[in-house]
Amino acid sequence: MVYLSTFVAVCGSYEFGCCVGYSSPTQSAITEDLSLTTSEYSVFGSILTFGAMIGAITIGPITDLVGRKGALRMSCAFCVVGWLAIYFAEGAWALDLGRLATGYGMGAFSYVVPIFVSEIAPKHLRGRLTALNQLMIVSGVSVSFIIGLVVSWRALALIGLIPCAVTLFGLFLIPESPRWLAKKGLHKDFEAALQKLRGKDVDVSHEAAEIQDYIATLDSLPKAKLLDLFQRRYLPAVLIAVFLMVFQQLGGINGVCFYVSDIFEQAGFSSTVGTIIYAILQVVVTGIGASIMDKAGRKPLILTSASGLLLGCVVTAIAFFLTAQELALTVAPVLAVTGILIFIGAFSIGMGAVPWIIMSEIFPINIKGQAGSLATLVNWFGTFILYAAINALAIVFVICFVPETKGKTLEEIQAAISKERSVET
Repeated sequence: MVYLSTFVAVCGSYEFGCCVGYSSPTQSAITEDLSLTTSEYSVFGSILTFGAMIGAITIGPITDLVGRKGALRMSCAFCVVGWLAIYFAEGAWALDLGRLATGYGMGAFSYVVPIFVSEIAPKHLRGRLTALNQLMIVSGVSVSFIIGLVVSWRALALIGLIPCAVTLFGLFLIPESPRWLAKKGLHKDFEAALQKLRGKDVDVSHEAAEIQDYIATLDSLPKAKLLDLFQRRYLPAVLIAVFLMVFQQLGGINGVCFYVSDIFEQAGFSSTVGTIIYAILQVVVTGIGASIMDKAGRKPLILTSASGLLLGCVVTAIAFFLTAQELALTVAPVLAVTGILIFIGAFSIGMGAVPWIIMSEIFPINIKGQAGSLATLVNWFGTFILYAAINALAIVFVICFVPETKGKTLEEIQAAISKERSVET
């Protein structure tokens, strides 16, 4: 039952991948059929992230309120509405609304799936099963990209409904998270769910007692609010989750993922062949990472992954430096492809999946909703926060140091700068 429950949940992760992978193979067809401008299609592509940020903000408390299965149903409902809106779209507005709805469902799935899987899995399988979340995401992206090359964009939208249908049907067959049931005081349902997950012949009394004791301890604490996350007892876990999400997003994966075809072309390598190799490698290495997660440990995989990301970036940078200097022109394309493949392999083995696993494990259940929403929001929103901070620094720098040059001679400008420097000294 644990495996069936995990499969039902990670179909939501596959749906996540379908949402991400939809826009790339359908761009030319949608633009031509609906007579969209480049800017209109850009809105369609980017509004997915905005919907995901809204989903990340709201899904944590909703998951605590209606349960993990209820949150999965809600996520599916948004995706179903979104795909149908895209399928029947005759203009930009319907497309954008559909994309926004699928984005919300995608952001919700990114939180609730690893939480649900981590709460139902036994400790010796938890890492492996939770890592299936990332495996199914990259599988959804790759399959959508390939299928999108041979079917129409409307047909691909209908195909996006299939994972939702599997999840919605499967939820009738699997139990709710025992930990959520215990937290809600539904003790009979809690014991029945735990017994169903572990098997009817397994003695679950010890595990049930541990969970109930833990829940009782948490119930003695005041109800957590967002600001409570920054209390001393919770702050280390919050910082770990937030920084892992920041490192995951700012390590360069989105730049490589979105522009991998252009990177291969600029390196003088076939973009089609390179993209196919990229997609296959991503799925295979993510599967390997999932299979060794509980044997190797989380921390060694992240360290290995980060080291590989560093190496991949350096190799790729060397390749483009050689190309720019017109040196070793026969070697540079090979180095570029090698660097990109090292990069995506390293990301897939650890940095892609492990931050989500750790996020689902380190928070006490009484703050899991608030903390999980914060970490998921940082994952979606963190890049833009960094950009905003850099632009804020630019404003301060210009105000403090950059002189006005309008209507002044070069000599006056240089004299003004020299005068400022002399005043400072």
